[in-house]
Amino acid sequence: MISIIIPAYNEEAVIERCLQALVSTADTGDLEVIVACNGCTDRTAERARAFGPPVWVIELEQASKAAALNAGERAATGFPRFYVDADVVLPLPAVRAVAAALQRNGHLLASPVAVTDTSGSSPAVRAFYAVWLRLPYNQVMVGTGAYALSKRGRKRFGEFPPLIADDGFVRSRFRPEERIAVAEAAVSVTAPKTLGDLIRVKTRSRLGAYQLASRYPEPAGADAKRPAAIARSLPWGLTLPWRLGVYLWVNIAARARARRRLHGDKLTWDRDEASRV
Repeated sequence: MISIIIPAYNEEAVIERCLQALVSTADTGDLEVIVACNGCTDRTAERARAFGPPVWVIELEQASKAAALNAGERAATGFPRFYVDADVVLPLPAVRAVAAALQRNGHLLASPVAVTDTSGSSPAVRAFYAVWLRLPYNQVMVGTGAYALSKRGRKRFGEFPPLIADDGFVRSRFRPEERIAVAEAAVSVTAPKTLGDLIRVKTRSRLGAYQLASRYPEPAGADAKRPAAIARSLPWGLTLPWRLGVYLWVNIAARARARRRLHGDKLTWDRDEASRV
């Protein structure tokens, strides 16, 4: 049986969309889906519970993604084990394709590939993604909101630590040759609508990377930076200066905002509310 853990904090706007894609064609005994509601003050738990089996709901008072993941772990019984953000859409055929790849290839960590919907985004946001989505770094788990571990892979670490970048932590536990992006499995991700939304999301991502690096300075799964490969990946053409300018500006702004927050009293969680409407 495949286990899927979905940490959810006030996700009533998107939880039904997420669950429908997973369970609408599932056969009895195919999978168990654990929605770990943490600190919710909306109807996330109610809407998830309405699906019935194979969806099970856990409610935690504490608003903590790490606590939600760990609570889901304690309830989960199957492998491969998936970890899916509530705001993405991962169809059940993609789940099966990722599970099959883990069993077939002996990899320990796998993810679908992200299909990023920028149809509702501003031209500046689309310019950013025209560069970012092509970078060699965006292979396994980057920007997908979903990943899976084999039973052997899950033994690589204990509980999820209280980090912003839980996915970055997991990715760093595995060497590049131990992880795989499954080309035939796609997860739908909605891009931010405005440049401000995008900068907030990237600030969170950068802050999570800084926090992770400070606590785990020598990750097992560090990727080598290859300037030639990066250059080849760029969308060369007349619009490249505009696209690259937006990409660099967003990164500079996000890094500056993240550094200020890193040295503040409290690490806050930014997320893109606009894409959840």
